[in-house]
Amino acid sequence: MTIKDRKIEELTGYKPISTFYTDFSIADNFGIDAVKDTYKTCFENWSSDYKMLTELVMALNWKIWEHFNAGNDGFAEVYNELWEKADAYAMDNLKDEELSYFLRTTD
Repeated sequence: MTIKDRKIEELTGYKPISTFYTDFSIADNFGIDAVKDTYKTCFENWSSDYKMLTELVMALNWKIWEHFNAGNDGFAEVYNELWEKADAYAMDNLKDEELSYFLRTTD
C-alpha cells in the first residue's frame, strides 16, 4: 500500500491540524467507495468544528488536484463532488468569525 505524504505545509504554507489528507490518501488505495466512506466519517465527526470543517474542505481540494494532475479522472471527479458538498455546507452554515476564518484560510 502506498500512502502519499505531500508535505502540505511545504507546498502551501498551511500547517494541517488534522490527518484528513493522510486519511484520504489511505482510502485512495482501497478505491472510490473507501474515499466516500472516509468522507462520510470525517464529515459526521467534524463538520460541527469550523476549523476542522475548513481543513476537510482544503484536504478534498488538494486531493482533487493530486488526482487531476495524475490523470486519475474518476478519483478527481469524486473528490470534486465531495468538495462541492463540504464547501456548500460550510458556506450555508458558518457565520460571522467562523465564516471569516473559512474564507481567509481557504483563499
